Amino acid sequence: MCSFFQIFRTPELLLAFQAGLLRAVLVFTLSIAVAQPQHVSRSPVVTDQASTELKKMFVSALDAYRAQDYTEAQHQLEPLVVSSPNSFEVNELLGLVYVAQQQDEKANRYLAKAIRLKPDLVEARTALAANLLRLHRNKEAEAEFKKVVQLEPGSFDANHNLGEFYIQTGDVAAAVPSLERAQKAKPEAYNNGYDLALAYEQTGKLEEARRQVEQLVSLQDSAELHSLWGDIEEKSKNYLAAAAQYEEAVRMDPTESNLLNWGAELLLHQTFEPAVEVFKAGLARFPQSEHLQEGLGISLYGLGRFDDAARAFLRAADLNPSDALPVTFLGKAYDNLSAPIADQVRARLESFVNNDTRNAAVRYYYAMCLWKTNKQEPEAELAAQVESLLRSAVALDPDYSDAYLQLGILYANARKYKEAIAQYEQALRVRPDLASVHYRLGQAFARTGDSAHAQQEFAAFERLHQAEVDEATKGHEQIQQFVYTLRNPDSNSGK
Repeated sequence: MCSFFQIFRTPELLLAFQAGLLRAVLVFTLSIAVAQPQHVSRSPVVTDQASTELKKMFVSALDAYRAQDYTEAQHQLEPLVVSSPNSFEVNELLGLVYVAQQQDEKANRYLAKAIRLKPDLVEARTALAANLLRLHRNKEAEAEFKKVVQLEPGSFDANHNLGEFYIQTGDVAAAVPSLERAQKAKPEAYNNGYDLALAYEQTGKLEEARRQVEQLVSLQDSAELHSLWGDIEEKSKNYLAAAAQYEEAVRMDPTESNLLNWGAELLLHQTFEPAVEVFKAGLARFPQSEHLQEGLGISLYGLGRFDDAARAFLRAADLNPSDALPVTFLGKAYDNLSAPIADQVRARLESFVNNDTRNAAVRYYYAMCLWKTNKQEPEAELAAQVESLLRSAVALDPDYSDAYLQLGILYANARKYKEAIAQYEQALRVRPDLASVHYRLGQAFARTGDSAHAQQEFAAFERLHQAEVDEATKGHEQIQQFVYTLRNPDSNSGK
């Protein structure tokens, strides 16, 4: 999916600034004449010579600015701003020179001065607004963008830029009215139209988003529009339509992200064999893509090809050793793996933990691997390591219900029933609907002689276990969770 366009990069706005600079030479010459104090006795020849010299310096600075020789432009303008401190053109151009040099603090002084000299010039106000935004002075920037809209309420650029300001500052809902006004002013403007459709989609206005995308496709068809259309249909629960749009995006532009979107949509609806083909085709184009490898692994897992799935995740882990998602999925699949593959998975989990990866899920799954090993070859030291790993998992994630449950089972097996009760209660604090935890808690209360609480927990178990999902549904939920994490890597969820 394409992100929102960068603010103030529109060709229209750049042309407006250039047009303003073209007018600057003539206006600057006039401002020099006006700025001469009336009481000073000076021959016309001297005045003309001074004006001519100042004009030459300004033209030279303007030429240097256009040639992107900003150091030379600055060298020419700094004396000018001393001799003509109230020249709008000199202040504006020097401000733009500093902007080009990424010296926004210095630029602000001159852009603000230019606005005080000519408060109704929209190009200058827009330049100042963009400068304030880069300085993270967002309230002041907003006020400037709004003033531009007040000066030119029907302007495409003014409304588009205000909308983009709200987008960049994270207030997508506030952006919609401005983008709508810009769209009305120039319906054929693709960048504004796309951003409006994306804003509709992100604010839940799905029907408006769909109409906007349909209109844009009729004007300028593109892969990113079909990808966005797929997102819209996905949110609308029109899953077949979503898959069709993602497929069309791949046909038009088989990028890694488009392939991932199409494959992920197939995964969500358990069409695993087509998903395998999509991810394999993607890997033929992008063999170094860890996300496509992860998608292939999830697809193979869904087909019950557990060792093949594990190999795909191991390759994904090799491509990005710092990414916990492949290792986490391997830990989840551990029980279904052959002995040689299970040994590789355990080694990967151990490596993550030894590298001090602060990931609760990795520590949990490594603990589960060691627990299974300890059942076969019991060792007190190994049991202590399992307990330590589970405790560190809940320390990293206080809402990790599975880790609390396993700690409870660990203590119950050691006949430490009070400790087990405490862990079961923590698990239920996070997930009060877990029937199996109520049953185990009831058993622990019974072992301590607390029959009243035991009966309460057994009753809760009877009430809840009828509604618990079956294993097939649980597997589907696991795949949905991993697809979500695959599409949203910043979520950092592997539980």
